[in-house]
Amino acid sequence: MDSNTAHLPALNLPDSPLKLRRLPDGAMQVYDPLRLKWVILTPEEHVRQRFVTFLTHSLGYPAGMMANEVSLRLNGTLRRCDTVLFDRMRQPLAIIEYKAPGIPITQTVFEQIVRYNMVLRASFLMVSNGLKHYCCRVDYSPPKVTFLKEIPTYAAITESQSEDRRD
Repeated sequence: MDSNTAHLPALNLPDSPLKLRRLPDGAMQVYDPLRLKWVILTPEEHVRQRFVTFLTHSLGYPAGMMANEVSLRLNGTLRRCDTVLFDRMRQPLAIIEYKAPGIPITQTVFEQIVRYNMVLRASFLMVSNGLKHYCCRVDYSPPKVTFLKEIPTYAAITESQSEDRRD
């Protein structure tokens, strides 16, 4: 961790360099390679950038199949998913929700991502505050949610999708 990120808590994610810059007012920005723009480096954004890097560099998730701040309409209200992973048909495959490290992962956080999934109908839901990470698989027929022991690789996710289509 360099002096630009020294004020941020250590995360339970592999170290990865972030592209940072300091604004004249002293605020730090981080470059988001999925949105292709600079954004303010908040604790939650730090988790997002490090988690996306973990997915792409360590687990083989293709950055071109992911998007940050994906808008959706839920009960007439515009909402935003933190990150969505899409399949080759551009259908949502996983929704990822981030919280700042100081925010515990509670039932309320899971309820939030489940509400988003009522619209997107993804097969995987992931939640991370940078310290704890959770992933569950959602089966729709019959309805069932299974928590996984770890975040699966992209190959494992796509393999399970292929199996679902054969069933």
